[in-house]
Amino acid sequence: MEFEDSNNFSAQTSGPSPQPMPPAERPGRKGTGWKILWAIVTCLSVLANIGFFLILVGIVAFVAAGKERKFTEEVIEHGPKTAKIAIVSVEGVIDDEQARDVYWQLKTAREDKAVKGLIIRVNSPGGTISGSDQIHNEIVKYRGEVGKPVIAFMQGVAASGGYYSSVACEKIIAEPTTITGSIGVLAGYLVVEQLLEEKLGIQAIIVKAGEKKDWLNSFEMPTEEQLQYLQNRIVNPAYERFVEVVVEGRSELSDEDVRRLADGSIYWADAALKEKLIDEIGYLREAIDEVKLQAGVEEAQVIEYQKPFSLSDILSAKAGAAIKIDRRMLYELAVPQVLYLWTGPQ
Repeated sequence: MEFEDSNNFSAQTSGPSPQPMPPAERPGRKGTGWKILWAIVTCLSVLANIGFFLILVGIVAFVAAGKERKFTEEVIEHGPKTAKIAIVSVEGVIDDEQARDVYWQLKTAREDKAVKGLIIRVNSPGGTISGSDQIHNEIVKYRGEVGKPVIAFMQGVAASGGYYSSVACEKIIAEPTTITGSIGVLAGYLVVEQLLEEKLGIQAIIVKAGEKKDWLNSFEMPTEEQLQYLQNRIVNPAYERFVEVVVEGRSELSDEDVRRLADGSIYWADAALKEKLIDEIGYLREAIDEVKLQAGVEEAQVIEYQKPFSLSDILSAKAGAAIKIDRRMLYELAVPQVLYLWTGPQ
């Protein structure tokens, strides 16, 4: 019996092994990958449409904000919202665009009844005469109309047009490392006559009516008479205007004192304090405390106006931006620039 069982076992295990059957396909799996792919594409398409819609809404909002030049508020120091001290920035080279920004910041402060006083934060080597004078005028006008304290706070460089703007405030506080002063006027332009005629073979043709109409152009070297004309008609009046606003803004200084200092010299903060060009050396903390003291408030929320990102300039410029820049560069090269600007190292 045992022998038979052994034969049976041997018979069963002999011969080739049976091949394993392939696993049967599960129903419903065919085309699943494509369905997942199409689902992902559909979701991305929906998200993209939502994103484009939000961008469109954002563009409309930014363009509207750009047209109205609305400024947002960044809280520098927390305090009661019913008593604010606003920081208005004058930063970088001053031009008409900078002056417009200051105008809108002051307008924002004027419309906010919670603003109890201003700090004009200046970090600028100056710039154009018109831009500097516009900023000075707007600060003086704000003080006269609103009657709230306005303190200048100097950082880094507050020279020439930067100082011109600062003297519109009732008090000037400067950081210990501030460079200021540079009371004076700078005028200059490029003459390309030899470059055009000798190197490029180009000769300028000018038709004029009026003897002095083409004086001080870039296509011929100026005569001594023409340079004296620029000095007397433009540079000297701009200088007298600078002296005038400093005398008006700095009651501690006489006309004679200002003219002694108005030779274009720059001053470190401690030297400026000795010469009475500034009132105090300190930091932003001291400027805030001074405004609180003059405004009669113990606690205040300190805010700084921030210009929101605007696409209006980009949308309006489009492809013509490069041409506009080229025209501006040519204009600046060809026309004498009279500036309240310190050209020393920044």
